[in-house]
Amino acid sequence: MANTNDNTGNNAVKALRPELLRAYAKDFNADRANLVAADAAVSAGVLKAATDYRGARELPRDFSIELKQGSITNQEHSGRCWMFASLNTLRYELMHRWNLEDFEFSETYLFFWDAVEKSNTYLENVLATLDEASDSRLFEAVNWGPSDDGGWWQMFAALVDKYGLVPKSAYPESANSRDSDDFKQYLNSKLREFAAEMRRRHAAEGAGVDEMRAYKDECMAVVYRICAIALGEPPEKFDFLARTKGDDDDDKKDDKSEDKGKKDKSGIDDRPQIRETGITPLEFYKKYVPVDVDDFVTLANAPLKDRPFGRRYRIRYSANVAEAGDMEFVNVPLDAFRKAAVAQLSAGHPIWFACDCTQFSLRKGGFFDQSVVRVDRLFGTEFTLDKELGLEYGDSPSNHAMTFTGVNLDADGRPNRWKVENSWGKDNGVDGYYVMSDKWFDRFVTELIIRREFLDDATLAALETEPVELDPWQPLTRRCR
Repeated sequence: MANTNDNTGNNAVKALRPELLRAYAKDFNADRANLVAADAAVSAGVLKAATDYRGARELPRDFSIELKQGSITNQEHSGRCWMFASLNTLRYELMHRWNLEDFEFSETYLFFWDAVEKSNTYLENVLATLDEASDSRLFEAVNWGPSDDGGWWQMFAALVDKYGLVPKSAYPESANSRDSDDFKQYLNSKLREFAAEMRRRHAAEGAGVDEMRAYKDECMAVVYRICAIALGEPPEKFDFLARTKGDDDDDKKDDKSEDKGKKDKSGIDDRPQIRETGITPLEFYKKYVPVDVDDFVTLANAPLKDRPFGRRYRIRYSANVAEAGDMEFVNVPLDAFRKAAVAQLSAGHPIWFACDCTQFSLRKGGFFDQSVVRVDRLFGTEFTLDKELGLEYGDSPSNHAMTFTGVNLDADGRPNRWKVENSWGKDNGVDGYYVMSDKWFDRFVTELIIRREFLDDATLAALETEPVELDPWQPLTRRCR
C-alpha cells in the first residue's frame, strides 16, 4: 500500500507548507478589515460581531395577520421542540374554542409515553434486522438513538391518538423532563443491552420470534420502570377546572368607573367555570380539542433532483409508535408551500413548522435573517449554498420545530416576514417571539403541517398515490429537537 504521506508521488497528500502559512498570515494582517473583525469576534463572539443593526431595523415586529396565543412555553434542556410546537398549535385551538385566557398542555405526559413507545419500536426494529451486521448502514441507523428526544408532528399525532392529552396541572414538569440527558443516556444504554442480547440469542441459539417477543415484553417492563422513576407515572384520570374569560372581561379591564368598583367589591371570581372530575386523557382530547390531529398533512419543500415534487414519501424505520406507521410527507414546490402557509394563517390557524434554526439566527435577539447575521461580511467570504445543496450536503437539515403565529403581507398580498412562537422561554427573542424574513423562510424552512382544507389539488392528488420508500439515511428531513 502506498504511503499517502510521501509527497514525492503524483497522488500524494499535499501538506500545508510553512511558507504558505506565513503568506496567509501576511495577507491577513495587511487588511485593516480583518483586524477590526478579529477584535470584534474575539471579544464579543461571532454572532454579535456579525449583527447588522440595519438589517434588524428592516424587520419590524408588526404583522398584518397575527394570532393571539397563550403564554410562552419553555422546553428547557430537552429535545422536545416538536412536542411543544405541536401542543402550542392545539392549545390555540382549545383556548379560542372554550374562551380561555391562557392554557398549557402537559408536555411531560406525552414525553413519558414517547419514551416508552420509542423503546418498544426500537426493539421491534432490532427483531426486524437480526440478520444485519451490527456495522451495517441499516442497523447503525436503527441503533443510532433508540429513545432519543427528537421527533416530528406525525409522532405527536400517533401519541395523541393512543394516549390523549392532559393539562399541565395534571402532570407537571420534573427534573428529568426539563433536563433529559441523564435519563435518556441510561435508557438508551439499557435498550442497546437488550438489543445485544436479542441478537446473541438469535445467532447462538436460533431463538424464534415468539420467544424473542416474550423476552421483549420482559425488557419493556424494565423500560416502564425506568421511565416511571425518572418522570413519575402518568395519570389515568384527572380533574380539570378552568375559568372562561366571559363576554364582558375585556370591557372590565378598561372600565375605571365607580360602578365597576362596586360590582367587583366581593372579590369573588365569578367567571363561568369548566369543571371535569375523573376524566381520562383520551376523553379530554376528544371533548376539548376542536381539531383532529390526523387531519393535518406534512408538506416538505426540498428541491432535490432525486426527490421530485408532487410525490408522497415515507421514511423507513421512522415511527415512534410501532403500529402507527412511518413518517410520511408530500414534497411540494416553494410556491405551493408558501401559499398553503399564508392561507392557513389567514384563516386564523397557527402552523407547526421545521427548519434549521442555527443558520443566520440570533437566539437572544429573536431574528432569523441573513441580512441581520452578516457573517459574510465578518469573514470576508460569501456563503453560497442554496437550499438544494444545503440539504444534499447535510448543511441545513431541519433540526428544530416552532409555530408560525403571524405573517405580514405586502400591498400585493405577498408575505415578507413571519411571526414565530418558539419554546425557549420568554427570555429568548422578544418575549419568546422571533421575526423571520421571507428570504430566510424560502431557504431554511423545510416542513409545514397544513390542514387538508388549505392544500391545492395537486397536493391532494399526491396524497392518494403509493408512497416512495426512503431509507433512514436519505430523508428530506431529520427529527427535530
